[in-house]
Amino acid sequence: MYRRKCYEKLLIWKRESKGKSALLIEGARRVGKTTLVRAFAKNEYADYLYIDFSAASPATLELFRNHREDVDTFLRMLQLEYGKQLKRRDSVIIFDEVQRFPLAREYVKHLVEDGRFDYIETGSLVSLRKNIADIVIPSEEDRIELNPMDFEEYLWACGLDIYADEIRRARASLQPLPDNVHAKIMRLFNEYMLVGGMPQSVEAFIEEKDFGGCDHIKRRILNLYLEDITKFGGSDARRARAIFQAIPGQLSASSKRFKFSTLGRGVRYEGCEAALDWLADAHIANMCRLCTDPNVGLRLNEEESSLKCYMADTGLLVSLAFADGPESLSVHRDLQFGRVSVNKGMLAENVVAQQLKASGHSLFYHTWSEPPLSDDKKPRPREVDFLITQPYSDAGNKLRICPIEVKSTKSYSTVSLDDFRPRYEKRVGAEYILHPKQLQSSGHRQYLPLYMAHCL
Repeated sequence: MYRRKCYEKLLIWKRESKGKSALLIEGARRVGKTTLVRAFAKNEYADYLYIDFSAASPATLELFRNHREDVDTFLRMLQLEYGKQLKRRDSVIIFDEVQRFPLAREYVKHLVEDGRFDYIETGSLVSLRKNIADIVIPSEEDRIELNPMDFEEYLWACGLDIYADEIRRARASLQPLPDNVHAKIMRLFNEYMLVGGMPQSVEAFIEEKDFGGCDHIKRRILNLYLEDITKFGGSDARRARAIFQAIPGQLSASSKRFKFSTLGRGVRYEGCEAALDWLADAHIANMCRLCTDPNVGLRLNEEESSLKCYMADTGLLVSLAFADGPESLSVHRDLQFGRVSVNKGMLAENVVAQQLKASGHSLFYHTWSEPPLSDDKKPRPREVDFLITQPYSDAGNKLRICPIEVKSTKSYSTVSLDDFRPRYEKRVGAEYILHPKQLQSSGHRQYLPLYMAHCL
């Protein structure tokens, strides 16, 4: 198993819950949930019992249906069914793909109350209405989201821990890395944008050192997602599928805001809201909402109908955006060698959204207009790509708004960021520009290499 940051969250849950709550790990298909929990169970417990509800026997399902009234009998029969004799308070029972059998999720409440074992659930599409319609969601359930690998996890998977450590050191000290090291890590970051953070894709690239194999894996995952939308999307399936396939085209536009009118005549946000929620609940798209008045508590001023829709994994975005054959191969070459024929802007913004989401940030952006320079001129539009909140040392470590601008080329302007602080004054903390160039710091503003996005 590749080293995942989520493993530390599982350790914290085990230490702090002491069997008083179950843990639900949700995330997209093929993101590594099963591998993670089985490794955790093997390493951290004396024994474990694993139930995969996508392949569970009829006898197992009957236990949940007909023997729930007596936990003692249920657990005895379950252990007999799997040939296990679990050690009390040092064993865990795993419910994998729990969305396929919601009754097991509901029963977790009584199993946790019994207290003799720990319980971990995993699932994709867990929150869909059809999977929770007829059950009582257990209050004794903590939740963790597993995302695709961020860049730091990718470096760990490649055995390049030394670079991951140096990136953290440079970020903490605000001292740039040597030019040759910076260039090497930027090449690795461009590689990561192509490979993405889906564990199977990463594994294929590490084994073959070639983009062909991992591209094949990613296309298989994309087909799986499209099949899931068709199978589980219900009345929202057609619209969800259209939105999902439109993401590359929307991100390649200059504003990157999703224009619902492109989906068909008369299509508006209201008609797409349920489909957008489906894609977000499936963890295959990241929604970045407009914050109309930046302040601590970004969600208080959220305008849901104005949004950017990012792919949850940038590697999947590359494979969705570009067709098989020579065109796809040229994309890989252009990105690796820094050519500008590819719209690297959409990939850079998507990969930053992916890193921020993996770090626990909700995604927000902000737009406004500055007054015209003269009466015969138009108002001057401004946009900040992302907003996050962080403690700010110049304000006694109180939370402040931190604007983030993403630049995919070495030549750029910063007019929006220049106008942001004067407009919002004391609300604003550090300002970040993520770009391909070296790290530098000037007053409130930090210019960070793109490969430091996961450090924010």
